[in-house]
Formats: sequence, C-alpha cells, structure tokens
Amino acid sequence: MSEEPILARKDQHLDIVLQGRGRHARDAGFDTVHFVHEALPDLDHAKIDLGADFLGQRLQAPLLISSMTGGPARAGDINARLAEAAQHLGIALAVGSQRAALEHGAASGLDGGLRRRAPDTPILANIGAAQLTRGFGVDEARRIMEAIGADALIVHLNPLQEACQPEGDRDWWGVGAALEALVRRLDAPVVVKETGAGISASTARRLADMGVAAIDVAGAGGSNWALIEGERSSGAEDRSHAAVFADWGIPTARALIEARRAVPHLLLIGSGGVRNGLDAAKAIRLGADIVGQAAGVLQAATISTEAVVSHFQTVVRQLRTACFCTGSANLQALKRAPLQAEQI
Repeated sequence: MSEEPILARKDQHLDIVLQGRGRHARDAGFDTVHFVHEALPDLDHAKIDLGADFLGQRLQAPLLISSMTGGPARAGDINARLAEAAQHLGIALAVGSQRAALEHGAASGLDGGLRRRAPDTPILANIGAAQLTRGFGVDEARRIMEAIGADALIVHLNPLQEACQPEGDRDWWGVGAALEALVRRLDAPVVVKETGAGISASTARRLADMGVAAIDVAGAGGSNWALIEGERSSGAEDRSHAAVFADWGIPTARALIEARRAVPHLLLIGSGGVRNGLDAAKAIRLGADIVGQAAGVLQAATISTEAVVSHFQTVVRQLRTACFCTGSANLQALKRAPLQAEQI
C-alpha cells in the first residue's frame, strides 16, 4: 500500500474523533461505581502522593497520554504539544501507530524531536499486531523505538477495526505466535493494548503467559473504531456492516475488574472512556495502576501545549480530591477505598 492512502486515512480518523463522531454506544461503566465518602479525612490535600511506578520510571501522576493518530503535518504539531506537556506534568506518552513511518519513511511527527521535548518522559512506540505477520519483527521494533527514543513498545490489538476498515488487515492467523516471539526476543518492555473493545480475562492471562510487561485493557466506552471506519466509508454496505457493532466490547470498568482478577500482579493500564479525574480514580480502584486518555485530550492537543497541560492539571486535581474524600493518602490506599455496598 502506498504512503498517501495510509496518511489520508489517519487524517480522516482524526477529523472523525475531533467532530465527536464514532462514539461508543455503551459507556465505560464508571457511572455505576461510587466511593464511600469519608467526611473526616486525616489528610493534607496538598500532600497526597499521586506518584506511580511505570516500567521502571516514576511518574508524578498515574497518567498516560494514550496513542493518537493523524497525518504527518497535524501529527507533528500534536505530538510536539503532547511531549512538552508530558514532560511538564511528569506523566507518560504513547505515540500513534508508526506503520507509515516504518513502511514509507513518513515522519508523522514521530522523530527524535519527541525525546528532545520530553527528555525525562517515558515514551512508548506503537505498531499494530497485524503487522507482526507481515514482515515486522525485532529489527523493525528496534528501529521505530530508536526513531523516537522510546522506552517501550506498544502492540495494539484492533481486530474489530480491521474487520470494518475497507482496507483492513483481516488475516490474523499466526499473530498470537508472532506476538509471543516478539515479546520474548525484544530487549525492551512490550505493552499490549486493545483499541476500544476491551481485553477479556482469558486474553489477559494469555498475554501474561507470553511475558508482556503491561496490558492496557482499552475497553468499550470511548471511541468505537468500527463506527469510525463506518463514518469514513463511502459504501453503504460498509457503513451497514460497521453499524451493528455500535455497542460491541467489554466496558472499561468490567474489563479492569476481570483483568485484575486474572493477572493480579501484572501492570494494568485502564483506558477507554476515561472522561475526568474521578473516572481515573475509579479505574485505579477497579484494578488499574496507570490510567490512559486519548480522545478526551485530543481537542486540547490541537490548540497548544498549555491547553494540554491545563487539561491534565484538572484531571490531577480531580484525582487528588477523590483521594482526599476517600481518606486515601496515596494510590495504594485508593486501591482499597471502600465502595458503596450496592456496587460490591
């Protein structure tokens, strides 16, 4: 496939998300979770510790700017702002798919400039799982990581999107074996994430057995990539095919609960429909160690670095207040904060 269609598709994806189209028909499940309010917290709000360990580095807050997409001109500006904001805030950054850069040398804003803008930030490279049976292996993984100075590699699972995308990669035979081979051979952490349909308990166990460093459940409740592909399709049959998957997937809250039970000691990232800091607190209580957000910050990322910083400062403030009002001095305490009885 030539470079131009791939980059045009990425720009279409970006426009659809920015316009608020392609939203999942189900919510992430956070509205059904309610903390028990602590009316007498013996805490100093300002001294609550929101620090979190992530792949050998310490974050100032348990937040990951999740993978976004876009053509080279727009992605360059967006990634620069996200990197600067991540550095300022002390949080982690994951880039969008680097397939175009790998296949065609298209920068897509993903070059050494990210590391210069964010020298102390954990940065994660990104490739689709379907590429693992199409010539992408350890050497290619090292190349895309070196290109942006990444600390780890994300491999994203998007079978529903590929099935609904007119140009999608639908032959996934052997992808699991190829993923395991990459995980075991690459001398860097591999994070596996879904893209909005969730990861089940059985798949979480399978990934843990492969030796992945972390799992991002990326559940239903945010962007629905089946619907996004339907939105960009010019064919009525393709749109009709995608539309029936409007409510497909495991809601993020449920995916976190099930994954944490399945892999009690593995690093878990909770993303998919995380709207604010209270949702982030609920995700942590349900099993997440780190919380990811993509579409929720995308609008800010098109404006300025300052807008991204302001967005996440609000998220951090909300998360801190949730800790304060549950009597949680740190994130470990938040993980044990009582929930209202009807939710247990």
